[in-house]
Formats: sequence, C-alpha cells, structure tokens
Amino acid sequence: MTETLRLDDTTATAEPAAPPSAVPVGAEGRKPAVWTGVGVLIALAVVLVAVACWHLTQGTSGAVFADTDVLWGSRVPRLAAGVAVGVALGVAGILLQSLARNALASPDTLGVTAGAYLAVTALAAFGIAVPVWASGAVAFAGGIVAAGIVLGLAGGAGSSTTRLILAGTALALAFQAATSTLLILFDEETKGLLAWGSGSLSQLGLTAFLQAAPVVVVVTVLALVLARRLDILSLGDDTASSLGVPIRSTRAIGILLAVTLTAVAVTLAGPMGFVGLCAPVLARLLTRVVPSLNRHVLLIPAAGLLGALVVILSDALLRALIGAEAAILIPTGVATTLLGAIVLVLMARRLRDAGPTREPPRVRFGVRSRLRFRITLALVALGVVGVLLLGLLAGHTWLLTGDIALWLQGQAPAPIAFALDERAPRIVAAVVAGAALALSGAVIQGVSRNPLADPSILGVTGGGGLGAVLVLTSITSSTGGMIAGAVTGSLLAFALVYLLSWRGGLNADRFLLIGIGVSYFTVSLTTFFLLRSNPWDTPKIYTWLSGTTYGRVWEQVIPLAIVLVIAVPFVVMSRRELDVLSLDEDTPRLVGIRLEPVRLTLLLVAAILAALSVTAIGVIGFVGLVAPHAARALVGARHSRVIPTAVLLGGLLVGIADTIGRTVIAPAQLPAGLVVALIGAPYFVWLLWRSR
Repeated sequence: MTETLRLDDTTATAEPAAPPSAVPVGAEGRKPAVWTGVGVLIALAVVLVAVACWHLTQGTSGAVFADTDVLWGSRVPRLAAGVAVGVALGVAGILLQSLARNALASPDTLGVTAGAYLAVTALAAFGIAVPVWASGAVAFAGGIVAAGIVLGLAGGAGSSTTRLILAGTALALAFQAATSTLLILFDEETKGLLAWGSGSLSQLGLTAFLQAAPVVVVVTVLALVLARRLDILSLGDDTASSLGVPIRSTRAIGILLAVTLTAVAVTLAGPMGFVGLCAPVLARLLTRVVPSLNRHVLLIPAAGLLGALVVILSDALLRALIGAEAAILIPTGVATTLLGAIVLVLMARRLRDAGPTREPPRVRFGVRSRLRFRITLALVALGVVGVLLLGLLAGHTWLLTGDIALWLQGQAPAPIAFALDERAPRIVAAVVAGAALALSGAVIQGVSRNPLADPSILGVTGGGGLGAVLVLTSITSSTGGMIAGAVTGSLLAFALVYLLSWRGGLNADRFLLIGIGVSYFTVSLTTFFLLRSNPWDTPKIYTWLSGTTYGRVWEQVIPLAIVLVIAVPFVVMSRRELDVLSLDEDTPRLVGIRLEPVRLTLLLVAAILAALSVTAIGVIGFVGLVAPHAARALVGARHSRVIPTAVLLGGLLVGIADTIGRTVIAPAQLPAGLVVALIGAPYFVWLLWRSR
C-alpha cells in the first residue's frame, strides 16, 4: 500500500487497506503479515525502553542510580509522565486522523488541546484552587466543549473532513487568543503558565502519573475495541455504511476517547505540542514498509509507542545538548516540537506523488453576481475608510473630527497632536498589514489548492517572528534591525520550505506538511529564545509576538505600504493563472502556463508581504485564513473578485481589532492579534455554519 497522507475530503490513502473481513487472505498469508506488525510493535517497545534508560541518566545529579531520592523523586516521575503523555497524545492523534481521514487532524488542529488549556488557565486566572483530579475534569470539560462546538459547526459527526479541520482551526485560534488574553490580563495569577503552556514534564512525585495512567490504559483499550470499525471507515463513509458501520456513533465515541486522552495529557504536562500530529504521521508512514500495520489494532499501539518515544527522546536530547541546568528553563514541549518538526519534514520528503490530482478540498459557495460584487466592494471600502477615521478618534481620550482637521493643518494643540501622532501610524499599520496578510493568504490558498493554507502554516510568519526576536534579544532593538531580522527570517523559512518540498515538482501535500513542520520549528525556537532572554523583556516580546501596533512608527509601515501597492496590481494581473492553478496540476500545463515559474513567483510575493507585515504589526495569524474565505463567500471564487475583496476585508478586520484593543480596557491595551482571533473566529464560525 502507498500512504499519501492526502488533505482532502475523500480518504487519507491512495489505496486504502480493506478491512479484515474483505481481504481474501488465507491463514498462511495472514499470520506472517500480522506477526510482522507485532514484531514492529515489539521493536518499538524495545527502543522505548532503551531511550527510557538513557533518559534516566540525564539530569543535574550524576550518580542517579545510587541516589534513590533523586531517582524516585524526580527522574522516574518525569519519565513516567513523558511516557503517559506520549501514549495519550499518540493514540488521540491516530483516532482523530482516522475518524477525519485527514493527515492534519490532531488534538491541536481540532481545538481540543486549546479548549483544555483555556479551561485550566481560567482556573488559575480567577484564583480557583482544585486538586489534580479536578484539574483533569476541568481540562476534559474544556476539551469536550471544544470538540462539541467543532462538530456542531462542521455539521455533526458525519461532516466532511475539510469542514471539520477548518472549524477546529478557527476554534483553536480563538481559544488560544482567549488564553493569551488571560495570561496578559492576569499576569500575576497565571505566572508560570507561559512555560507550562508549552508542555512541561516537571513532576512532584508519582501521584499525578498514578492517577492518569489507569485512564490512559482504559481509554486505549476502548480505542482498540473500535479498531475494526476504523479499518472499515478508512474505505469511505458510503462503503462503511453499506458494510454496517454506524458512522455517527463511531465518530462520536472516537472523538470522546480522543478528548479524554488529550485532557489527561494537558492535566499531567500542559499542552505538549505536535506530538498528537507527529506520532500518527510517523505510524502511517511505517505502513509503507510494513503494510499490516495499517490495521488499527496494530496502528493504535504503534502511534502510542511513537508518541512516547517522541516525548522522552526530545526531553533527553534537550538536556544532553544544552545541559541539565539550562534545560530547566525550557519546557519539554519546545523540544518535542523541534524534534517532531524535523522528523515530520524528513518523512514528508519521502511522500510520493499520488498520481492524478483529485478534487481539492474546499468549502463551496454559490455563484455571485457582478452587482453583488460591486456592492460588496463598495461597502467594504467604506468600512475601511470608517475604521481609519475611528482609529484616529478612539483611544484613552476620544477626539473629535475637528481635532483631526486641525492636526492635518498643523494647528492642533500639543496634547491632541501628540495623540494623533501616536495613533496615525498605528491604525495605518493595522490596515496595511491586514491587507497584506489577506492578499498573501489568498495567493497561498490559490496556489496550494488548500483552504487551510495561510502565511503562518508555511512558516513565513513564524520565520519572521524568529528573525525579529533573535535581533531584539541578542543584537539591537532598533527599527531597522528588527525589519531586517523579520524579512530575513521570513524569506529563509519560505526558501527552506520550498527547497525541501521540491522533488522534480511541487507536490501540494508535501508542500503543506513541510510548511507545517517548519512553522512549528520556528515558533518553538522563538519560544526557546524568549524563555532564555532577559525576563524583564519577556512580557514586551510576548505581547509583540501576539500581534500589536503599540509604538509603531512610519518607518515600519511605509516599506509594507509600498510593497502592497506594487503587489496588488501584480496579483490582479495574475488572476487568470491563479484561477487555473486552483484547479489541478495538469490544467495549467494544458493551457500553456509555465507552472513552476508562475507558482514560485506568486509564492515569493506572498512571502514578502507576510514578512513585511511582521515588521509592521508583529506575528499575527488568522487574517490570511479567514479573509480569503470571507471574500469567496461574499463574491464567489474568481480571483479577479476575491483579491480586492480579501485585501479590503483583511485591512478592515485588523483595523477594527486594533481599535478595540486600544479602547476596550483603556488605558491598558490588548494586542491586535488576540482581538483579531477573538472577533474573526466567530465570523468564520458563522460562515461555516451558514455554508452547511
């Protein structure tokens, strides 16, 4: 069988394995195949034991095996927590990917982890002290609420998988924004949660593990009970239904089990990023070598073992490379993400093309009239003008339009002139950066033919944030230095993704998976350097990474504005190419389009726009995802209409977010990036609901 990890609504494999009942294999043929899979599981277990023994030797104390206090008080609890968390997230990830038949499905992308983390953070923010088991119950409640909302938005347990991932991504971004808001507003009450929020294996004894381990074991056994149903479900909903599998109840039970495992992992060690995505991908890639592993009775434990390996190997490598003392400050989740991202990139490079390109995943909208397009464009343009005016008037002190007139004439009193001198570059930066991100997202979605793609998923914004943070923390805090660092980081990240994805052509699945890996890698490195920087600078940098216009000057805005003015007409002139590229790989060649040069040029424009937006407003997500979707819903799918509408919608969204962030809790402020997610996610949610 050839595993292709497709990102569409049909199936996760080009040649799905038939269920046991449908495979006409005799006893002589079946047993060797099954025993081969069992042998792989035993090998994984042996490797896990070997890595666990090495893990026990890593720490600040040398003679650990001679010191039982250190061994049982610190090392063993840390190791036990790592194994439990890895198994839980690996099994949860394989359940979600199998149920959704989508390689991007995981506790992270379906909003489960974000919901559990938000619930635990809310407890700390409001000063509610509860025992460990109660924290687990709260995390479970948050995860199950998130899963329920995602299922409801997507149309229930029988919904399309693309819609499921879109709804989960939107909800995860909103929950993450709400969590970050609590961390900023209740910084004293939530002190320490920033590091814990990246996943930490630090334990105070074995108590928490002993409470969590039985739950992980029982839920994993229940998942194995579903193995036969999951095998049949891999053939598609119609085939599975005709073979007697209850689709909705299977998905509902599987999601409930995955949420339970995720809640246990979050309670035990915080949100351990990437494990729930990486471990299942590695397990499925193993099926290329050992096809019998494709049976879920073997695939589920394989994903659990690989998850445990990713967690404890990452933790051991971190302490071995930078030293046990230095590693105390770095959450294990940062290491798991770094290692998992590298592994995912290496494995994604081994993906083979899936043959003829199939229907790209999308949320479909009806045909829109030309009159509707013109009316929509005019209304959105008026909205942008209105938000520019509102951004100048609103703030800690509200001004009048006459004040703006005096300011433009150079006759405003000093307090008013000072306020408008500070507000003008901020609101213009918000609108211009939002427009640039929306245009970048529209181009990337069109070229990659995937509605989940945006600048952040391809590592561009993450690379820009990493470059800027490196400059700010180790070289200079000047505006020019930050711009140079952000642009360099973004373009290097994009070049890395493109070069690693190229294998005689650009396979869309490989491109997205490698982009996700590089994105996770850059974000984790940013967290690494942030936690190792001067603690007095951490809140300021963290706020900037959340997307803020605070302290913006014209020197940070003008370069992006110039590039945007050049890029918009260029992309509009390329509207025909984008329309054709959005279809498949073959049609562009048939109509005479030079596929690779055109694709590279458009992606480079998108990368430059995203890079410069980082210098103007920091690292801000969601705009490049939601604005093109909203534009398609309003004016249809033709890029001649999508591009101008998306650009204006992006500027309007970030402009409104910046104004709200400056006024809603004045004189305190919320980063625009958080407000974008908080107000953009409900709109995206409504859009998904409306298009059901």
